[in-house]
Amino acid sequence: MRYRILLSLLLLLICESSLLAQNQYNISQFTHETLDFVKQPGKWRGNDWLKLGAITAVTVLVMQVDQPVRDAVLRGQERYYHSIPIEAGRIWGEWYTPPVIAGAFGLHGWLAHNASSKKIGFEMVQASVYSEAVTQTLKIVFGRARPYENKGAFYFHPFNISDFGFHSLPGGHNTNGWAMSTVLSRNAHSNALKILAYVPAALTFISRVYQDQHWTSDDLLGATIGYVVGSWVVNLHAKKESAVNVSAIYPFTVSIRF
Repeated sequence: MRYRILLSLLLLLICESSLLAQNQYNISQFTHETLDFVKQPGKWRGNDWLKLGAITAVTVLVMQVDQPVRDAVLRGQERYYHSIPIEAGRIWGEWYTPPVIAGAFGLHGWLAHNASSKKIGFEMVQASVYSEAVTQTLKIVFGRARPYENKGAFYFHPFNISDFGFHSLPGGHNTNGWAMSTVLSRNAHSNALKILAYVPAALTFISRVYQDQHWTSDDLLGATIGYVVGSWVVNLHAKKESAVNVSAIYPFTVSIRF
């Protein structure tokens, strides 16, 4: 849990140091949009609750095969446990990866005056912080035992704050990995890059099950949270950019972006 708190602090520091001087994507906007994110459940309509119900139903359904999947994976686990793809997937979802990636984009945007890089860095900060807040809250509420505890796929100890072994659902690495990949994919300009952005997230999904850190359903829910929050952040800014733009440069033009 302390690593997740450190993650949030690092991301906010990166945001402040590289984006504070900008007219857009600054600390003030971050604060305002964070409050908007917290208020979202109060704005949900029927369709939103149906989506939540569908996510819950699919997660519970996948739980039914968690133990058989684990048994199958453990039979050949040692062979590729420390292989490059498995370790790369783990690293992509680690707590320190978002500040490194977001910091790189933020720094490039600040030094090169590149608006696209600033936007990506800012959105990655938001997606990581927001999705991690949701995931860490649910981990404590559910208190699901990790597979290596050998208590079975349906052992829960709700509101267990301190025992890391009971913070299995949702998968935090997948929340991080899929939030970052979603932001990168949504900001990519070609279909090939949009697909490529999800490769490390897919490796994270496989890695956490293969290394016996999570059940398959844990990873599925964590990936879903990362994807949904990452999409919400990008969509939020896309809506704000859909406005009437007036050019003061000859010839005088008016354009509407959607």
